[in-house]
Amino acid sequence: MQPLSTLEALRQSITTIENRPALGPKPAQHQGQGPLGLLSPPAGLLHDIYASHPRESGLALGLAFGLVRPLVGGARHAVLHLHLAADGQEIGLPYAPGLSSFGLDPSRVIFGRLSSLSDLLWAMEEALGCRAVAAVIADLATPPKGLDFTASRRLSMRAASSGASALIIRYGQDRAMSAAHLRWAVSPALTQPQAFDARAPGRPRFLIELERSRLGQLDGRVEGTRLLVDWTHHGFICAETVTPDRSPADRDPQRVAPPSGSVSAPLGHGLSQTG
Repeated sequence: MQPLSTLEALRQSITTIENRPALGPKPAQHQGQGPLGLLSPPAGLLHDIYASHPRESGLALGLAFGLVRPLVGGARHAVLHLHLAADGQEIGLPYAPGLSSFGLDPSRVIFGRLSSLSDLLWAMEEALGCRAVAAVIADLATPPKGLDFTASRRLSMRAASSGASALIIRYGQDRAMSAAHLRWAVSPALTQPQAFDARAPGRPRFLIELERSRLGQLDGRVEGTRLLVDWTHHGFICAETVTPDRSPADRDPQRVAPPSGSVSAPLGHGLSQTG
């Protein structure tokens, strides 16, 4: 009779585990107040961040670091940035002074170059279980075939149980099946002109859309929210409210988008021009 009792206890334990929420406990709502509160989500979440093309990797990574910055503190002082070695030529690596401008100490950011996606996913899971890690960022230049819904669900459960956040940066217009709690789309926007030079670039500016949210009863209200924000040393600030019928390019009719190709600068005194 003893083996049967042990087997029954094991069955009850399995039933208890299966009845738990698949993605861990969900917060009732996003942290913070107003639209910018969306950019301060709680810890322990899996994020998908989409940009249209790998050439916008700096933009997507900027959003990722902006989301991570409020999570760094106390015992959780480390951030991991992981990518495949084959993608290094495509998307490069973060620049230390740039990390400082996002309020992150470069010495606290650990970089990992992995040879395969399976190694990268293993590293993510292991790092998420470390109590000193605030967040793990995976930057993937090409669509990862091995990162399916099952793999993303494992990451979301690991993040929810450990309290560290996981952020996966992807590129392209297609949206893969994912168990991410939040899915962001980010695109570039024209910066505010500087007062001393109208043609000089201003603060980094992001057009961010929350495409999907799985954080509770407010999901239907926040999904589809679009934010035009600037980054300062203190975090994101709202630049302008964006409505579906108004493109960010329409904000300032006196400013035009940069040309797609290189343009030679006029030089005086009969010197030759170089393009």
